[in-house]
Amino acid sequence: MSRKEVVIVTYGRSACCRARKGSFANMHPIDYAAQTLKGVLSKVPSLKPEMIDDVIVGCAMPTDHLSMNAGRLIVNRAGLPDEVTAQTINRFCSSGLQSISNAANAIWAEQMDCVVAGGVESMTHCFNPYPEEHKNPWIVENYIGGYMGMGETAERVAEKYAISRKMMDQMAFESHSKAYDAQNTGKLSSSIIPVINNDGKLIVSDEGIRPTTTIKSLSNLDPCFRPDGVVTAATSSQMTDAAAFVVLMSLDKATELGIKPIAKFLGFSVAGCDPTLMGMGPIYAIPKVLELTKLSIEDMDVIELNEAFASQSIACINELNLDSSSVNPYGGAMALGHPMGATGSILTIKALDWLEDNNKNHGLISMCIGGGMGAAGIVEKI
Repeated sequence: MSRKEVVIVTYGRSACCRARKGSFANMHPIDYAAQTLKGVLSKVPSLKPEMIDDVIVGCAMPTDHLSMNAGRLIVNRAGLPDEVTAQTINRFCSSGLQSISNAANAIWAEQMDCVVAGGVESMTHCFNPYPEEHKNPWIVENYIGGYMGMGETAERVAEKYAISRKMMDQMAFESHSKAYDAQNTGKLSSSIIPVINNDGKLIVSDEGIRPTTTIKSLSNLDPCFRPDGVVTAATSSQMTDAAAFVVLMSLDKATELGIKPIAKFLGFSVAGCDPTLMGMGPIYAIPKVLELTKLSIEDMDVIELNEAFASQSIACINELNLDSSSVNPYGGAMALGHPMGATGSILTIKALDWLEDNNKNHGLISMCIGGGMGAAGIVEKI
């Protein structure tokens, strides 16, 4: 029996705002996530809220402001009826892509026909050092990668794969350059849902892009994870506040409602790896999703590879022999930020936008995951 086709019918995201210093820093994340959700749903007026079978929200740190099932609270704050259910999930850095996969799985299993998937993160309010008293003593003693800081893993990747400081600075420079060009030409704005912050200001632009970045300015930065290291703040992803949502349906449901699909969601894979080299997760996840979908890396017109750190991004590109011109054409997380729970949805949106802008077919979305995993998904433009 053939399974139902899963299609994406609309999507949108908030601007990516600098954590603790940016336009969402004085907002409760439930508020900017709810505004984003309402904006996305407004794009498909024929979809009545009571038709939504579930809302799945990824969040890497579902604590403090994002505790108590943040997904349900976002639905409440958005003014959707009580009949609309929601859940919050966590696969750390890939939570926003995992939510899309979970939605697709529910449709493929014929349990649901319409699911909203996405993610939210407040790195302003919910990111703090992990308390020592919360750590499991056995893991501390026996499993070195269990609680290892992500910066240290980036240094280890740079060592193992011979990624130089110069190579990383170059990638950071290019990330900002590409993002600035995309912002200036309106390539980033088409999917940004305007959000009104607590100061009454309409927030419509990504805030982390630095157009004045130069190789020289990057080369002058001190390493931030080891005194003698090579990883700097600029060659690490930015801390960011943001939310994003994607509406998925069975093709039959979209046809019934008269909604023109944008793309098909073809498949998702996750893979584990050594957590001390967690940035290499994509080199294991990407081959799995390609095998699952019976596609090749040459079929991918655009690749959104999350820039958790320049070291791991460069190493993954090299190990997978990716065409670097296809990777992150609108810039990556070193310029735009990595709002962890939302990142997977944002990368999916960027891939879909690029496919639309360039009339191409296939997009690959992938990222490493703290704790030693990688995730990858594939979309096909209709």
